[in-house]
Amino acid sequence: MTARFRLISALAVAAALAGCKATGDIVIDEGVGIAAVRDACPAVGIPDFTGDITLFRTPGDTTAANVDVVAAMTNVRSECNDSGEKVFTNVSFDVLARRTDTRGARTVTIPYFITVLRGGKAVVTKRIGQITLAFADGQERAQGRSSGGAYVDKAEASLPADIRERITRRRRAGEDDAAVDPLSEPEVKAAIARATFEVLVGFQLSQDQLTYNATR
Repeated sequence: MTARFRLISALAVAAALAGCKATGDIVIDEGVGIAAVRDACPAVGIPDFTGDITLFRTPGDTTAANVDVVAAMTNVRSECNDSGEKVFTNVSFDVLARRTDTRGARTVTIPYFITVLRGGKAVVTKRIGQITLAFADGQERAQGRSSGGAYVDKAEASLPADIRERITRRRRAGEDDAAVDPLSEPEVKAAIARATFEVLVGFQLSQDQLTYNATR
């Protein structure tokens, strides 16, 4: 998978996650001030085009008649422990697969990745794992479950005290900066980006597989 497609996928997920108002976001508090409710736990998601994979019998032939196995990643869940200096996030997920030829018992092994992204674009770490799916004789479908963990430095995932103060300070009418949104200030935006981490999981696709998912 090329850096270009990794970046496009990661940015798409980052944008989607940014739209959710939940713990980890910075939100406007009913127009009377700004409340910071973010914590050090990273958001978790699947980058665009990496949540499913199609395997073909003959390489290069991507017609429907040549499909061998189709698999999709689902039920992604995370557990975060931010009690120490390192924030640990465990990510678990299911893989649902279907094959077109049900003759004989068969196992299929599919690689996946778990990566830590900082500021929506910088890959901090990446780990490759594998999940093996077992089809019984005559069985069309198979299911597997896997998990993996990722660490983030808690200090790096926390906003500096001066930045937090600029964001959370209540502003009163008549003050010079009452009409200024602190989140629009370049220094604040840069600090938030540096302190924003995501844990992304998806199938480890080849260039051809990623292109197929992006263009079908």
